[in-house]
Amino acid sequence: MAVLAPRVADDEAAAPVRRRAPRRPARQLTPPLPGDRWLSWVLTGLLGVATFVSRLWDLSYPGDLLFDEAYYPPEANEVLEWGYEYNRGYTFIVHPPLGKLLIAGGIKVFGNDSLGWRFPSLVAGTVAVVVLTRLARRLTGSTLLGLVAGLLMALDGFAFTVGRIGLLDVFLQVFVVCAVACLVVDRDQVRARVQAHVRTATGFALGPRGWRIAAGVLFGCATGVKWSGVWFLAFFAVLSLFWDRAAWRAAGVDSPTHTALRRGLPGATWALAVVPVLTYLATFTGWFRGENAQGRHWAEQNPDTDWPWIPGALRSLWHMHGEWLSFHNGLSTPHPWESGPWSWLVDGRPILLWNPQGLTDADGEQVIRYILMVGTPTLWFAFAPAMLWLLWRIVARRDPAATTVAVGIAAGWLTWFINLDRTMFIFYMAPVLPFFVLAVTLALQDVLGRQTGPDRDPPTRRQLGLGAVAFYLAVVAMTFVFFYPVLTGQPLSYDEWVQRMWFPSWY
Repeated sequence: MAVLAPRVADDEAAAPVRRRAPRRPARQLTPPLPGDRWLSWVLTGLLGVATFVSRLWDLSYPGDLLFDEAYYPPEANEVLEWGYEYNRGYTFIVHPPLGKLLIAGGIKVFGNDSLGWRFPSLVAGTVAVVVLTRLARRLTGSTLLGLVAGLLMALDGFAFTVGRIGLLDVFLQVFVVCAVACLVVDRDQVRARVQAHVRTATGFALGPRGWRIAAGVLFGCATGVKWSGVWFLAFFAVLSLFWDRAAWRAAGVDSPTHTALRRGLPGATWALAVVPVLTYLATFTGWFRGENAQGRHWAEQNPDTDWPWIPGALRSLWHMHGEWLSFHNGLSTPHPWESGPWSWLVDGRPILLWNPQGLTDADGEQVIRYILMVGTPTLWFAFAPAMLWLLWRIVARRDPAATTVAVGIAAGWLTWFINLDRTMFIFYMAPVLPFFVLAVTLALQDVLGRQTGPDRDPPTRRQLGLGAVAFYLAVVAMTFVFFYPVLTGQPLSYDEWVQRMWFPSWY
């Protein structure tokens, strides 16, 4: 997808081949990928299959609508039938249609039942694990650490339940992690080309960058699921320009900032501004075509509005978005399972999805079936320390991988602190969860020790580090297995249920 040969204008070719010495070696910008390409893909595929199978088992149970499945599968069924949401009895059509279109695909294949509206989430969650594995491998230069990140994601109870319920957030998650992965590939390819081909003091034209355009499409899709995807687009669009500047600076051009803006900003404007907007609008195709879509004819009913020269359909869409924005900003209705972003890092208030009452076994003893959207505690309790370690790596080492992860956390978690009066839920963590997992993975990288290079650690130190990482993974795996019954609604006695309710806020 990337252009293989740089294009150099005639005036640039005539410019003096004079560059200052590179300030940083390229190896500090991009860690080399290991040479086990095919083996890494096989191992990643096996992890993906294991994730898919583990979440597929009994996916349709229970057959009831769980939590916000009361909204999205019915709306998805309407999208399947009409091409747009038609339920005028609802006031909760406040999200773009792409996530509901994806749920509609499952309903089309499997029918309008719990299997149909949950299967797309299963696929999206599995893809997120696979892509995160590859992204972590590229950021760290280690197949082992890539598999560690993917395994942690697969063993997380929150990711497990989000990937088995017909909500929108898992689709936001997969589009975000895929978009960031595409941008990181673009970053690495640009750095390699700049290092190999730069011949003038002012750089050269990079030409079309397919991976960056793909990222723009995916960011547009993320925003087409939920608006919170726009934060990831904005943050990583800026970061990509800094990546370009770092590449030109390492190559020794005279003015890396000017070169990055001149060579990168026009293409970035197209790929990370225009393309996402066009992609987002494309998700409303059914709405544009639907005569009875919600708010479709608002402009015709209100002709005396500003900017009458803009097509009525676009003005109607803009007005509907204004209503959505007012809804989201003013959403402050108390809810028994609401939580604030400060509590998400420690599983402060997970969401009870299902808890039928009055169940007994054959002996008349009470049976509890409980489905709780809760993260694996031994993983989530590491998020806050891992964030602090992330900041240390940025300040002390100027680590590019840590910076990438920190930007993802800022876009997906810190932005929720802007309006703390809003009613919020822990499932808003879905798109930022992969970046917290990456933060833990980078901390485990330092536990593992340096494996290569002139400053690699002694064999004994590396063996101890490997043992510590393996022990932590085993603890996370055992915790996941312990909580599995309350992730899937398995029958438990009262005492067994209490053993899994670690905090009063969990019930």
